Amino acid sequence: MSISENWRSMTVPPTASPIILIICGPAGSGKTTLCEQLLSEFPDRIERIVTTTSRQPRPGEVDGLDYHFLDEEVFKRRLENGDFIEWAIVHGRYYGSQKKHILQQLEKGKDLMLNIDIQGAQTFRKEPSINSRLAGGLHTIFIQPESLEQIRERLKGRGESEMEIERRLKSARIELQEVDNFEHVILSGTREADYDALRKLYLSLRK
Repeated sequence: MSISENWRSMTVPPTASPIILIICGPAGSGKTTLCEQLLSEFPDRIERIVTTTSRQPRPGEVDGLDYHFLDEEVFKRRLENGDFIEWAIVHGRYYGSQKKHILQQLEKGKDLMLNIDIQGAQTFRKEPSINSRLAGGLHTIFIQPESLEQIRERLKGRGESEMEIERRLKSARIELQEVDNFEHVILSGTREADYDALRKLYLSLRK
């Protein structure tokens, strides 16, 4: 169900401090598209935290825009220095969120959005006890597909191979077991309904 036109016309209310949205969900949940839509609507209010990775850039990818690209040895040194709030190894490559990028944006007073995996979300939940600037402003959101069959159909629509679909479905079964650990859950339906729900949630958190 779409939200009302009155709700659509609302602007983002001011708050005393920025908030951080941690958005997770299995492959095929549509979380990346939802993040892009919210960023597009509120470009002056929300900043996406760009993930740092040790993998090589793909054709067309821009350093600092798509990812922050680091040599693996440099990535490991920064891990040893405690430069990452969260990190993980995915398909043999390092991925993580650097503290300095997050704190720089918080100093500007912007809301932050991170599209990360379950492991990263678990790490962020512990961070408020370590860094007071995150305390009270962290909100975790899980995009929950209606079923594994819905995920399968969406992945097919993206042209994924059957082997890749099965691999992602295996991961999805594990990720779906974590849904109760999230503060907010959006049950996925249509793209429009999902975005309406995320937008409404964001505006409510800004009150």
